[in-house]
Amino acid sequence: MKKLITLFAIIFVANISFGQKYDSFGEKIKPSGAIPTTELVKNAVEKGTIEAKVTGVVESVCQVKGCWMKVKIDNGQTMRVTFKDYGFFVPTDIAGKTIVFEGNAKTKTTPVDELRHYAEDAGKSKDEIAKITEPKTELTFEANGVLVPKK
Repeated sequence: MKKLITLFAIIFVANISFGQKYDSFGEKIKPSGAIPTTELVKNAVEKGTIEAKVTGVVESVCQVKGCWMKVKIDNGQTMRVTFKDYGFFVPTDIAGKTIVFEGNAKTKTTPVDELRHYAEDAGKSKDEIAKITEPKTELTFEANGVLVPKK
């Protein structure tokens, strides 16, 4: 009987381990119901600030500690994704992966000093950083949870 219980326990744990397709960061979210970034852009333009669950491809990640990422939206543009209350980070090696994230999108004007800080985090040269002289208005996203596909 003990062997049977042990066998069921092992099968149960194996099913849980193999059934998970994502590593989760921040709040626990599910992948179902996510909209593509192109749809998010349309909705954000119409509504201003919106809550959404989104799926998109990571273009780049803060190489210092994974404290922000850029996700492709359309026409070669990206959207900066930060994390609620600076409460969690994502792996720095997820560029190119299609992820799911949930939170709030809004249009934001990012000041020059913050843009330079992001450029420094991304490993840009001093010359590239010095060329940043104007604030930038763009769609941003504050995620409360992120799902990254397991390797």
